[in-house]
Amino acid sequence: MPEQPPPADSAVPPSVPGEARAGAPRLGAWLASGSLTAAEISATSGAVFTVIDAEHGAIDDTGLNVIIPMLKSLGQEVLVKVRSTGREAIQRPLDFGADGVIVPHVLGVDHAREVCGFAKFPPLGDRSLAAERALGYASLSPEWIAAQDVRTRCYAMIEDATALEEIEEIVALDVVDGVFPGPSDLAIRRGRGCYSRSVEDFADLRRIADACAAVGKPWILPAWHPAEQEFAMAEGAAGIVVANEYTALSLGFTTLVADARTRLTRSAPDDPRPTDAP
Repeated sequence: MPEQPPPADSAVPPSVPGEARAGAPRLGAWLASGSLTAAEISATSGAVFTVIDAEHGAIDDTGLNVIIPMLKSLGQEVLVKVRSTGREAIQRPLDFGADGVIVPHVLGVDHAREVCGFAKFPPLGDRSLAAERALGYASLSPEWIAAQDVRTRCYAMIEDATALEEIEEIVALDVVDGVFPGPSDLAIRRGRGCYSRSVEDFADLRRIADACAAVGKPWILPAWHPAEQEFAMAEGAAGIVVANEYTALSLGFTTLVADARTRLTRSAPDDPRPTDAP
């Protein structure tokens, strides 16, 4: 399910969320509608990376093929939460030029090895070759393939109980570059019901953070509440997704209308009719 609000220097470009320096997580935004206007506003908000939710959002491959290069032209690093664990769902956003993919519903280490492998070329993984945008519409070369396997990020989404139990093995896989927890689904699948930022919820997230730290791999948290954001900061998250498109839109409209109603009600005369009214 979509994560909604509940009741560094290296061989990879340092702007990639996973390469944030320790103690300075990068802030990102979450898009789901496919709106180019919303994407443009988000990209100029101060967020430095964007997560596009193709799993639950209203965006198809045609939309991804347009919105990914647009966001990149505005300086955003783009991660796509793919619609399924199928080969095509994982490969296409990368062919369209995404910097990385977030693979939902990873069930365990064996499943992670298979599905995250679709983001890496042989012999490391099993991604199929395509001379498209990611290649600059040029000819394939061994150098480009090797560089892609380093630059392209694959984040395993940990939102299943078995995946959490096998987190240390999952993060050790060569085809897994980092982890993206799914707190809402994880809480339900761990038998706690709705995610509520409980002690148990944070304990699960801390286990994920510790596993990533042990092997030097990044994790990114969708964190809409200040307590989550502070937790992610304290636990060394490389990136924090702090703004959700739908929530931002709802808050914006609700706040503007409520402020106007309060202001106009306060200043309204006892009898609002014009003085010359009959």
